[in-house]
Amino acid sequence: IIFWLSKDGREFKKHCDYVHTISKDVILRRQKVLAETGCVPLKKRCMDFLDILLTAKDEDGKGLTFSEVQDEVDTFLFEGHDTTASALAWTVYSLAGHPEYQKKCQMEIDEILNGRETDEITWDDLSKLTYLTQCLKEAMRLHCPVPFISRLLTKEMTIDGKTLPKNSVVDIQIYNLHHNPQIWKNNMVYDPSRFDPDKIENMDNFAFVPFSAGPRNCIGQNFAMHEMKTILARIFRTFDISLDPNCKVEKKISVVMKTSNGIRLNLSRRSH
Repeated sequence: IIFWLSKDGREFKKHCDYVHTISKDVILRRQKVLAETGCVPLKKRCMDFLDILLTAKDEDGKGLTFSEVQDEVDTFLFEGHDTTASALAWTVYSLAGHPEYQKKCQMEIDEILNGRETDEITWDDLSKLTYLTQCLKEAMRLHCPVPFISRLLTKEMTIDGKTLPKNSVVDIQIYNLHHNPQIWKNNMVYDPSRFDPDKIENMDNFAFVPFSAGPRNCIGQNFAMHEMKTILARIFRTFDISLDPNCKVEKKISVVMKTSNGIRLNLSRRSH
């Protein structure tokens, strides 16, 4: 209660109210469409996320309340903003510091886009950006946009002889996992070859978990990967990027990996 009465609390509530206004409008407009069409759009083969929320029923036939739907929509709309921005920033930073990898990415992008009227990345292009994907994944391993996550145990669990009771909150240190020398050789080195398709086949499913893993993993991970590859392809199609030698980047570990002093880069427009 005290927090909500403080200056920061009032400012936070103001921003939350704005976010809720956006999500409320999205939900109400979709509810109106479904009401006017008699749920005809729901007969399509694949329903979108909002349609699933609006039509979901439990075993007793009870649906989600408006507030519950809104909470899910808020999460889907805004949860990936900071994490995606962090992953993009660290990938650009990593490639700026390794011009040999950057050049290889640009060759891959140019091979796809050369001869076209525009530099728009299509859906079919995304699967062809294999080396760019390797560079993105290695940046997420080394710099880890989400350093840790929390989970609530639904049952008692024993790990290495230590028993954790049901309802315990467990923090999973993704950053430490992604730098574990028993899993990653030369773990502080940026090396996209770690994610070569042939090597991935032999990788443990839980060795690389930037989006978490299992049934509670990030619902938007595929969208995020496609979004980031599209943005990175456009950036490196257009620019050569190098580090600013006068800027020493210092990591700031929090809920989302940031820097304490920002990242400054030099950009020069490419001719192609």
